[in-house]
Amino acid sequence: MFKSIVEYFDRLEDEVRVKLSHRSVLYAFIGGMATILFWRGIWHTADILMFRGGFWGWFFYEPLTLVWTSIMLLMTGLFVSNLIGERVIISGQKKETKVADKTEVEVGKEESEINVMRSRMIQMSKDIEEIKKAVIK
Repeated sequence: MFKSIVEYFDRLEDEVRVKLSHRSVLYAFIGGMATILFWRGIWHTADILMFRGGFWGWFFYEPLTLVWTSIMLLMTGLFVSNLIGERVIISGQKKETKVADKTEVEVGKEESEINVMRSRMIQMSKDIEEIKKAVIK
């Protein structure tokens, strides 16, 4: 049952992403709002736990929280990707346009270039297999 629920929401997410990807400003607004409200819920939960005192009181003391969450994010490799994002870093290093700034035409052109490269790689793989067979004989 759990698997079917996960599959349903996975399909729903795919459909929503496809529809919203053509309206980037609306997508950013909805995503930003939901993200802020999510973190607001986390923030208020931490406040509730802090005010109860005891172990949780000192654990959620703001400067200490900054330290242990930074360590946690660094250890899991999420620090840079959460705060900046891999695509931003990679596109900056390659001096490329951000994906969000590309037009549908540019994205389509990149897709066709990738497909051409894929077909070339398949052909090269076939050629290598033929060469192997010729060398073995």
